[in-house]
Amino acid sequence: MNNIAIFASGSGTNAQRLIEHFSPITDTKISVLLTNKKDAGVIERAKKLNVPVRIFDREEFYYSENIAVFLKNEGVDWVILAGFLWLIPKNLLKIFPQRIVNIHPALLPKYGGKGMYGMIVHKAVIDAKEKESGITIHFVNEEYDKGDVIFQASCPVFENDTPESLAAKIHELEYKHFPVVMENLILNKNV
Repeated sequence: MNNIAIFASGSGTNAQRLIEHFSPITDTKISVLLTNKKDAGVIERAKKLNVPVRIFDREEFYYSENIAVFLKNEGVDWVILAGFLWLIPKNLLKIFPQRIVNIHPALLPKYGGKGMYGMIVHKAVIDAKEKESGITIHFVNEEYDKGDVIFQASCPVFENDTPESLAAKIHELEYKHFPVVMENLILNKNV
């Protein structure tokens, strides 16, 4: 059995799609969702889908072994970041080498790094007059958005696009690809 933990901080649309995607797969399951925001929309989504939720704070995440011990006790094999903005501490990277995966709403290496998330990314892409944007699914390392790329998908950026219209295109790419890429990666299929 492959046990997956999802880390998320926001509304949780990607987390929900991951949970729904993996629910019929018998040898893989989303066993827990962790969040650093006690009012995050993802909490309600997880509860509706019968996934236990663990809330933590900065102190616990960065200055204790609590999260590492919790994940070990839960038998977690993989960690998926779905809208989680904190840098992953070294103790978790050590426990899950090449088993922590993030999705970024741009074609890395462009428009990545600390502070580059959500509408900030889409606005930067449009301001730079890029002709395309997309998603990058990548392994997590000790730097923001610098881990090895697993998968990318792109979409055109038109002159009349706004950050909101680009965000809608990016969400469609995320919803279409993220669950399938993760399934293929975790079950050792070709990505």
